[in-house]
Amino acid sequence: MPKGSGKPIPQVEINLEISPEQEQQLLEVLKLRFEKNAERHKGLEWAKVQAKLEAQPGKLSSLNAMESTGGEPDVVGFDEKTDEYILYDCSEQSPSGRRSICYDGEGEQARVKKGVHPGGNAVDLAAAMGIELLNEDQYRELQQMGEFDTKTESWLKTPAEIRDLGGAIYGNRRYNTVFVGHNSAPSFYAGRGFRGWLRV
Repeated sequence: MPKGSGKPIPQVEINLEISPEQEQQLLEVLKLRFEKNAERHKGLEWAKVQAKLEAQPGKLSSLNAMESTGGEPDVVGFDEKTDEYILYDCSEQSPSGRRSICYDGEGEQARVKKGVHPGGNAVDLAAAMGIELLNEDQYRELQQMGEFDTKTESWLKTPAEIRDLGGAIYGNRRYNTVFVGHNSAPSFYAGRGFRGWLRV
């Protein structure tokens, strides 16, 4: 865990501004990733996904924030009830631009009061990006699509009954097994970020 006596930890910055040129570049990146990882979204067509994205500029801004912080978002499903595509952060390791962060704002402030300044917190950063944290079930679903967080960890949406007692949960994969562990919410580590998801 980073210590107060060490170097200052850079704050995680979220930029939702995206130019028309960046939108096109992002769509190309997403298309290539979609085609490369067809097993994640069998039966789905990129053209329909792209049409949804182009009709919702705000969602493109959120996806750009996911991409620029190392999340490598990709389509993982389609909700027929709401007619929406589901995208998760699918980077092999926890997004590199969202690490050294506490679980939530309360946890972050607890560290700041002790003179330790983490890079931010997962709950507020996700909200700023317009996305939600993966919960435990979603995380385990993601891990069925590949091997993720083999060297890192990712904060997960924590049930209220755990958070009310001061804790928060995270996931990782070790020894070919998916683990969900716990820490105090103010904890932060250089190898732990968070994974989010978005409906389009």
